[in-house]
Amino acid sequence: MRQLFKDYEVRQYVVQVIFSVTFAFSCTMFELIIFEILGVLNSSSRYFHWKMNLCVILLILVFLVPFYISYFVVSNIRLLHKQRVLFSCVLWLTFMYFFWKLGDPFPILSPKHGILSIEQLISRVGVIGVTLMALLSGFGAVNCPYTYMSYFLRNVTETDILALERRLLQTMDMIISKKKRMAMARRTMFQKGEVHNKPSGFWGMIKSVASSAPGSENLTLIQQEVDALEELSRQLFLETVDLYGTKERIEYSKTFKGKYFNFLGYFFSIYCVWKIFMATINIVFDRVGKTDPVTRGIEITVNYLGIQFDVKFWSQHISFILVGIIIVTSIRGLLITLTKFFYAISSSKSSNVIVLLLAQIMGMYFVSSVLLIRMSMPLEYRTIITEVLGELQFNFYHRWFDVIFLVSALSSILFLYLAHKQAPEKHMTP
Repeated sequence: MRQLFKDYEVRQYVVQVIFSVTFAFSCTMFELIIFEILGVLNSSSRYFHWKMNLCVILLILVFLVPFYISYFVVSNIRLLHKQRVLFSCVLWLTFMYFFWKLGDPFPILSPKHGILSIEQLISRVGVIGVTLMALLSGFGAVNCPYTYMSYFLRNVTETDILALERRLLQTMDMIISKKKRMAMARRTMFQKGEVHNKPSGFWGMIKSVASSAPGSENLTLIQQEVDALEELSRQLFLETVDLYGTKERIEYSKTFKGKYFNFLGYFFSIYCVWKIFMATINIVFDRVGKTDPVTRGIEITVNYLGIQFDVKFWSQHISFILVGIIIVTSIRGLLITLTKFFYAISSSKSSNVIVLLLAQIMGMYFVSSVLLIRMSMPLEYRTIITEVLGELQFNFYHRWFDVIFLVSALSSILFLYLAHKQAPEKHMTP
């Protein structure tokens, strides 16, 4: 917790506890998945820990975290400070209303479940979490090869960087020159006694422009020019930094590690195309796999090669490795993304709210991961997970993931294409 948010002091102890507990119970769910595959503990003990873990994580995500988010939001508003508990409850009830209405349009569970059943909560949390997972997966599947492959790097030379730096220095000189003119004009006006008698308001500004003496400086117009030049200087500075970054990436791509990541980029580009194709097939034909991909892949290979092979034994071990990789990469990728997001938008006043929001996102993300990882496990290891999660419409979540993934991936392709197409033209502008 302190390592993730070391640049901002999260002073509230309750925020630290909530984030830590959410992370701990989220990781415990993944640990229980490993226990299911390895057969650690007896089935009744695993069922009890699954049930307890899900109840605690849902209590945190649906009741505790939203209330404290509302509380800290209201606490930052001075007018509501005296009655912050009351307004916090109002905001929390508003969240609960929209959270509950979220389940109406989706066929997520059987109608026979009671209003306070665990299925009612986990089904709605699953919709939000699966949507988040699909958005991140779609963008990551496209952005990863775009970032790693040297094919997409622009050809940046030292001449391009020097030309852009020259434009930036010229712009800075113009800003300094105009600010000197403004300072000299204000000094002259002060010496003539015109500063204290300066009219205010819109009509005063019009009058001052119309009645300005010949040869006097129009400070309003000069200030507008300075503002425009300062905005231009910011853009030129960002473009210069971008060119330096691109040049470093070009040099890095020539190293052994850079060539390795370039190869990974081609691999992930193939995976991205395959994933988009399979998501399209699943959506068009309303298809959801009944067998986990490891067992299915081994069966196809064995039947094609015509060899004797213990499919059940090896599918267990390969599924264990695959699920372990998925768990580790999911936790690592989400923590990196959350940390970057926190650094980008957090401040001393909003740090508590941001950390609680990240805890909410993290918890929903991991709960939804359990819903989707279930399909990657052999059938005999899904029994307890299916019993604990209840009679959810698991097929709906996989179809929903495919739809959002496809939309996210295609939108990311369009966005990166436009950004890549406009980038060279931006730097070629004189």
